[in-house]
Amino acid sequence: TGNFDVNLVREFLRAFVHHAGITMHVDLISGDDAHHVAESIFKAFGRALDEAVGLETRLEGAIPSTKGLL
Repeated sequence: TGNFDVNLVREFLRAFVHHAGITMHVDLISGDDAHHVAESIFKAFGRALDEAVGLETRLEGAIPSTKGLL
């Protein structure tokens, strides 16, 4: 268990996205245990960030833009 107050998750995420200048949407489909809900939000957020900033090896040498220029 730990000492993290799950009620602070919303405030943490608001501050993170505000200072990072990004948009984040969280849709809670199910879940009653606040601890498990918080875990799933952070796991999904981490995976999304990893995908967003990771290098795409398939595009090696190509310009990383949908319009072909930066």
